[in-house]
Amino acid sequence: MKLSPETTSILDDCRSAAEALVEEFTAAGVFATTAESCTGGMISGMITSIPGASSMFNCGYVTYSNAAKSTMLGVKPATLERYGAVSPQTAREMAAGALAAAQADFAVAATGIAGPNGGSAEKPVGLVYLGIARAGSTPTAMKLQWPEDWSRDLNTFASVHAALEALREALREPSSG
Repeated sequence: MKLSPETTSILDDCRSAAEALVEEFTAAGVFATTAESCTGGMISGMITSIPGASSMFNCGYVTYSNAAKSTMLGVKPATLERYGAVSPQTAREMAAGALAAAQADFAVAATGIAGPNGGSAEKPVGLVYLGIARAGSTPTAMKLQWPEDWSRDLNTFASVHAALEALREALREPSSG
C-alpha cells in the first residue's frame, strides 16, 4: 500500500504518541484499553507495536457492528437506535463498557465515518467521536471533524493519533468522579 506524505507524517506522529503513552502509563502503573469501530483495531495495534506495552495494555475491542457494540461493550440498543453508532452517547458507552470489561484504569473509544462514503449532511465523512473513560469518573466524549476531502487512511490515522493523545491527556487530568 502506497501512503501519501500526509499519512506517513501522521503515522510517525502516532508512533511517537504511542511510545510516550506506553512510557507514561507504565510509569504511573495503570492500564488502558480500547474500544474501536472506525479505527478497526489500529489504536491498540499502534500501542502494542511499542516494546513494553504489555505493562500497561492487556486487551482491546474491535466492535465494528452495532451488535458487537452491544454484546461486547454493553452499548444500549436504545442509544444506538436514538443517536446512531456515530454519536457522543455511543462513544461514551463504548469507552465505559471497555473499561469495565477489561478492568482497566482508562479507556478510549473511537466511532466515526472514515469514508470515502457513508456520510450524510448531519454526519459527514470525517466525523469521529472519541469516548474517554477513567475508573471512578464519568465518561466524556469529544468530537473530531476531519476535512471531507481526506482519504480513508488519513481520517483513520488522524483519529488514531487523536485517541492516543486523548489517553495521555486523561492520565494527566485529576479524577472527576
